Amino acid sequence: MLKYFIYCRKSSEEEERQILSIEAQLQELRDYARQNNLFVIKEYTESRTAKEPGRPIFNQMLSEMEKGNASGILAWNPDRLARNSIDGGRIIYLVDTEKIKALKFPTFWFDTTPQGKFMLSVAFGQAKYYTDNLRENILRGIRQKLRRGELPAKAPLGYFNEPRLRTIEPDKATFNKMKNILELFAKGNHTITGIQKEMFSLGLASKTGKPIHLSSIGSMLTNPFYYGYFKYRDELVKGSHKPMISKKLFDQIQASLDSNGKPRKVKKPQAFDFLNFALCGECGYSITAEKHVKKSGLRFVYYRCTHKSKVKICGQRGFLREEELAEQVINICQKVSIPDEWRDKFLGKVAEWEQEQNDSSGTFAQNIKEKMGGVDIKIERLSEGYLEGAFELPEYHEKKNQLVEQRKDLEEKLECFEQKGNHWLELLKNWILEANQAGNLAKTKNFPGMRNFLKTVGSNRILIGGKLKISFKKEYDLLRNLPEEARGETPEWTRSGSNRRPLACHASALAS
Repeated sequence: MLKYFIYCRKSSEEEERQILSIEAQLQELRDYARQNNLFVIKEYTESRTAKEPGRPIFNQMLSEMEKGNASGILAWNPDRLARNSIDGGRIIYLVDTEKIKALKFPTFWFDTTPQGKFMLSVAFGQAKYYTDNLRENILRGIRQKLRRGELPAKAPLGYFNEPRLRTIEPDKATFNKMKNILELFAKGNHTITGIQKEMFSLGLASKTGKPIHLSSIGSMLTNPFYYGYFKYRDELVKGSHKPMISKKLFDQIQASLDSNGKPRKVKKPQAFDFLNFALCGECGYSITAEKHVKKSGLRFVYYRCTHKSKVKICGQRGFLREEELAEQVINICQKVSIPDEWRDKFLGKVAEWEQEQNDSSGTFAQNIKEKMGGVDIKIERLSEGYLEGAFELPEYHEKKNQLVEQRKDLEEKLECFEQKGNHWLELLKNWILEANQAGNLAKTKNFPGMRNFLKTVGSNRILIGGKLKISFKKEYDLLRNLPEEARGETPEWTRSGSNRRPLACHASALAS
């Protein structure tokens, strides 16, 4: 009596989803063996694709047959045994050498005659043809998706695969959360471990409910999909999906990754209004603050040089009371401020200039579009050169990715210009509002606000002889050097018919 092996195979590949499960195949083959009085000595099951040789269980079964431990195989269909020419040829060779004397299939007839072996080879050929043809159809579908700018893979975190339209759409539950995470990391204040904790706190976790693995987070931070592109086989492709961030922010994320995302030290709240605000004008060391409490309970705060210099003896031995320093800060803020009346007239004049600027912005936009067209031509020529064999594939990918990124930068520059074409006017407007706000800070005696304002607009802040001195930017020097009597007059340049020269020069300083 012939001894048989049962062989069942099922893979998760797309083309085999309709094939019976291993359990169903086993039950069918056991019933078939019982009905036909076949003597089965062992069952082999495997969850592997048969498109390529190298299945360990299949090879083990054939090795047992070569040893003579069995001489027959029972399988659901010939395509369960082989979908490639090597495994199919090996089975036919074992039939030729009579190592395999019988092959039984509930869905296919076979006997060891020349006609039977011919039909078996046809069945294996059909299985291989089906696999090859299906692969070609899948690749054609992938190429079409790439032409439409669709990622032929699972959507990254923040998006989902829309099954009806077969597109990738923003996930309402995670899109904004992931965007906040990317913006947070771009600031350079977090490590990847810190970002992992932030993501988990927002509910961005793995399928098991645990924090996302660090390597997965690293892949997310370097994924160009989030700024509107994606990589397929090392080639950068423009996507049709909604970008989550800009290319500029993506570059900031890469810079943060390069610096290992080292966190900055969190500054503790200051106990004194003007601590770490100025340096000693004689030795250059910091001005420190001291609090003195009298027996009566009165509290006084003084500022003095730390006298830490070991090279130069500092002659600034005096103490400056906080009230006196605060009064000087108020006076300085008032000198570099703009009155409310001036603010309204200034903003009105800026609105006129904005209208003039809009009329002449088309030339700049046209230049950017021409540059984009030049990049498109380079990409086309590069592709032609690759097809003609002038480049190897890795070199082609590298050069094309550089051009694609260059074009993306130009796109964002054009978009930014269209949104903020009057950049210098925006800076000028912000300067007017900030200078006006300085006066309001002085009126309300908002010392933390005045300190931050003066640190922003002035440098080289020193205390010498009990006097605070600050080097201001040019646009604030314009205000500080105005005579007192001029502050009560309306600036001549705001009147109808005047040009922009008196303040436009300071706007250019702001823009630079």
